[in-house]
Amino acid sequence: MVSAHTSAGAYLSRTLGLSVSLLSACGAFLLFLQFGWSDGLDAMDIVRSAFIWISTFWLAWGAVQAILGMMTRAKAPALPPFTGLTTRTAILVPVYNEDPVTVFARIVAMDRSLKATGHSDHFHFAILSDTRKEDIAALERHWFERLLDDCDGEGRMFYRRRADNTGRKAGNIEDFFQSSGAAYDFALILDADSLMEGATIVEMARRMEADPKLGLLQTLPKVTRATARFGRAMQFSASFHSPIFARGLAMMQGTTGPFWGHNAIVRCRAFAESCGLPELPGSPPFGGHILSHDYVEAALLARAGWVVRLDDDLAGSFEEGPENIVDHAKRDRRWCQGNLQHSKIVAAPGLRPWNRFVFVQGILSYIAPLFWLGFLISSIAAPWFAPPLNYFPVENWPFPIFPSDETWKAIGLAIGIFGLLFLPKFLVVADAITSGRAKRFGGAGLVARSTFAELLLSSINAPILMMFQTRSVLQVLLGADSGWPTNNRGDGTLTVAEGWEATWWIVLTGAAGLAATWFFVSGLVPWLLPIVVPMILAPLIISWTSQRSRSRLFATPIDVIPSPVLALNDQALAAWQKNGTP
Repeated sequence: MVSAHTSAGAYLSRTLGLSVSLLSACGAFLLFLQFGWSDGLDAMDIVRSAFIWISTFWLAWGAVQAILGMMTRAKAPALPPFTGLTTRTAILVPVYNEDPVTVFARIVAMDRSLKATGHSDHFHFAILSDTRKEDIAALERHWFERLLDDCDGEGRMFYRRRADNTGRKAGNIEDFFQSSGAAYDFALILDADSLMEGATIVEMARRMEADPKLGLLQTLPKVTRATARFGRAMQFSASFHSPIFARGLAMMQGTTGPFWGHNAIVRCRAFAESCGLPELPGSPPFGGHILSHDYVEAALLARAGWVVRLDDDLAGSFEEGPENIVDHAKRDRRWCQGNLQHSKIVAAPGLRPWNRFVFVQGILSYIAPLFWLGFLISSIAAPWFAPPLNYFPVENWPFPIFPSDETWKAIGLAIGIFGLLFLPKFLVVADAITSGRAKRFGGAGLVARSTFAELLLSSINAPILMMFQTRSVLQVLLGADSGWPTNNRGDGTLTVAEGWEATWWIVLTGAAGLAATWFFVSGLVPWLLPIVVPMILAPLIISWTSQRSRSRLFATPIDVIPSPVLALNDQALAAWQKNGTP
């Protein structure tokens, strides 16, 4: 396979991915059309076939990424021997109503990890506060003084709180580049929950120095600190499956890669010259400041001729994730609005075709649940549109002609769709066992059980998440603005009552859908049960998955051998929490 960092490799991978996805979608479309044609073709059969086409294309596109990812191995780019750094990097830590103790303790850990490399003089930390609550702002100032004392950070660590948080995180970072960006060659952009090994940070700066055309270098963050069943499953998937999918993504993106908004390093001059974000015309949710600014900034860098790259071989990059479905849905609501906003950007002049496709892909990722929901609704309504059966279509023919039984086609289509969902992850398991990677996750048996459990859990959660995403899309289309809510961190345990408060509308929708199916087309009830039962049981599922996991399932390498920076973070956090708040 051609290198992921070459244009030839990217074009070959994109052609393969699009071809397989389009062929799969067309095959599913024709198969379902033949199934509907068996009793006479009607308008609803065409509508359902169209929904199947779009949904199958989306599933196949994800499956192809996994297959491409298994065709290569993570490999560092060829670099000259390392003789030290000659540049200066600012490490940006944007905060917004966060607990300063936990955030600043991460900075302590990264600073100590950098000092262990012997290259810490080339890195400064800048805490960029957009905090709106005065009590939290007072704590930030107090703990920043403690941070300076603990890290001997005078002249290397800086704190600034904006009076006006125009543009939110993107505006916060833009303010830094306008006021201080010229003092630095590179800027490592983090989130408040980001944590990175010092050696990884140094290596990122080294790669930026080695390639003067490199405008942005994105790492693949691993989820850490998860304790709940939902969070542990996400952490396992991010550590075990995501690297394979990300490698396939990197193969297709080549030098026009992604920016996920954090755990990435940028060239200050390139970012300042290329990434000024416009305020979109109109009012939110489609107008105003761009919420999902990261993909836009990656596209603007590529438009200006800079290389944007995902190096999935870089380890030591971490973040935290939501511990329950409700927190995940709240975060996803903002992402939904940000991705749908890209409909106003996709036709912007000068963008690379791949970046335009990425915008379309992001939009599709949020409206795809509507296609599945539309398919279900149209399937329930189909009997009302079906033409009356005519067993004597040939005039004067004495014998009835019965429609052919095309059930096997529907079953084959269902097997194919489930194959697109599950087969890639089973292939990743097989690849991990044969390559020896499974040993780091507890061995072949535990990896197989964890993958099966993660697939089962994600299948149960999928209808609930589909409803949350559907509501998010409808809210955006109806003009509701998500704003920029504070992320919930720490314990995410939810009671059944809290689950009911968040999902009562999902429960009622599931019950109504089951009743309608039973009344109008009872033959579909067995097919619909895997969808409506989780919806009806949503409060119980949300509460149960938010509880602390005590199983060995979903083990990851950092559970066995924690990354050194995680241990440093634990030490710093324990010392700071023992000290207490002012």
